[in-house]
Amino acid sequence: MNKIKYIYYLPILLLILISCNAKTPVISFIDPKIGRMGEIITLTGSNFGEMRDGSYVTIAGIAPTSSSYFLWQDDSIMVRVPELGDSGLVYVHVKGKKSNGLLFSNIASVPRSIEGTGLGSEPNIISVNPQTGAPGTLITITGINFGASRDPVNAGIFFSWDYTASFNPFVVREPEFVEVSENELGYESWSSREIIVRVPDGAVSGSLEARTPNGKSRPVFFDISGRPGNKNFSGKRSYTVSYSVDIRVLEASQPNSLYLWVPIPASSPSQRNITLVSRNANPFIERYRGLNLYKLDNLATGMNHSIKISYQVEVYSVETVIRPMSVGKIDTPLSAHYTQSSNLIPSTNSLVLSTAETIMGREQNPYLKARMIYDWIINNINISESMPHGNAVSAINQKRADSYSSALLYTSLMRASGIPCVPVAGVLIDRNGQTIRHYWTEFWIDGFGWVPVDPALGSGAAPATFPVKEDHVNYYFGNLDNQRIAFSWGEQILTRMDRQGRLVSRNQTYSLQNIWEEAAGGLESYTSLWGDITISGVYAH
Repeated sequence: MNKIKYIYYLPILLLILISCNAKTPVISFIDPKIGRMGEIITLTGSNFGEMRDGSYVTIAGIAPTSSSYFLWQDDSIMVRVPELGDSGLVYVHVKGKKSNGLLFSNIASVPRSIEGTGLGSEPNIISVNPQTGAPGTLITITGINFGASRDPVNAGIFFSWDYTASFNPFVVREPEFVEVSENELGYESWSSREIIVRVPDGAVSGSLEARTPNGKSRPVFFDISGRPGNKNFSGKRSYTVSYSVDIRVLEASQPNSLYLWVPIPASSPSQRNITLVSRNANPFIERYRGLNLYKLDNLATGMNHSIKISYQVEVYSVETVIRPMSVGKIDTPLSAHYTQSSNLIPSTNSLVLSTAETIMGREQNPYLKARMIYDWIINNINISESMPHGNAVSAINQKRADSYSSALLYTSLMRASGIPCVPVAGVLIDRNGQTIRHYWTEFWIDGFGWVPVDPALGSGAAPATFPVKEDHVNYYFGNLDNQRIAFSWGEQILTRMDRQGRLVSRNQTYSLQNIWEEAAGGLESYTSLWGDITISGVYAH
């Protein structure tokens, strides 16, 4: 009887074994990239399999019929685009594994520039030059009604953005966009008839549009090309985060003011659609460099004041695949801005410089340098969540670090090597829905964008309740999970609001900013309690 059981399960076990050993398919090229519905396209790549044998292609979420395939080889597929299809990403599905996505555009629906000046007050794009480029490429957009200057809250340039979602033929996805970012020094100039910007990280081929308080332009097509690799977003999760600040006034005379710089979740290609759920007070200045400034005036002795805030934020896993030999030298304004030394990131410290030089040797490739620094930290620094807090220099001297000092050390060594790099601060979300303060980094590759690195989790120094990836050493160089929320991207250097204001800083918390509180006037004594980040809702898509 047992023998019969084993024979029964043998085909299932064999199928599982074959599936586990299957390599992930990779699409390198699509020819043509822009075409008509019903025409044949050719996909070139690897790991497609010598025979189709149950594998299939999806184009904009639609799977062609079996009779639509004309060729299926390990490195090439010829397939007819479905007649009822449209523009969208093309994927190859082989034995349960899904390739990267490349864009195929329906020529009938490709947006085109508007001829003439048109009417109305909404923005109008007339031309884009050049019409193709990689992240970081400087482009000039000409048109009308852009506004004399950019409204930092309600105006911007938006490029197409996409993520890998589970296939559902009954769900039509709305197009999504990524905005040009100040973090990438993206806006060079803005006038009513001309905007000069850089292509942002996370952009894919597709629509480009301008948005102002008067509306948004008709989109035009922009082709993302020349990247030395691919960046994929998947595993969408929505979190509702809540936090608070409680103030108790002990001694005060009027007039007085208390300024509170309250972080909000940081916006990025992998952390999107940040929506205010609720708050019990409106800020004095909203969304300034990723923070809200609250101003409390004429507080009286014995008074209590509380600010409560909730946001909803979408977080995606990030996976990058980079061809190192296609990576060129860093030649961007980012190299001057994000290689600077500071008290937090001492990239010109003699010990940091000598350590970077020892690690690098004669290596010139920025991507390989980044990996060498990561490997050196993993192999030479004892990283632990329970270690005492330190800084970049103490981490080298003591060969000990936590997530905070290891992120600062990685950033410092990268900047000392001439590679733009920033620390990121936020929280991890564990299996129980609790938050843990955590720090990681991102570095820039020209023509590709920002690449995430988490030295602490890469070393295996994860909280006991956090589900660290099995191959954590390789995973956390270039990839990032979706169980975290970032509150600051880089250092936020703020200036005092009052010349006589008394400043309060908070070290090693969920945002890297130099000012958290500022008391002015007759506010002599008070207490402040900044509550922990709490997760009140999680939705996995």
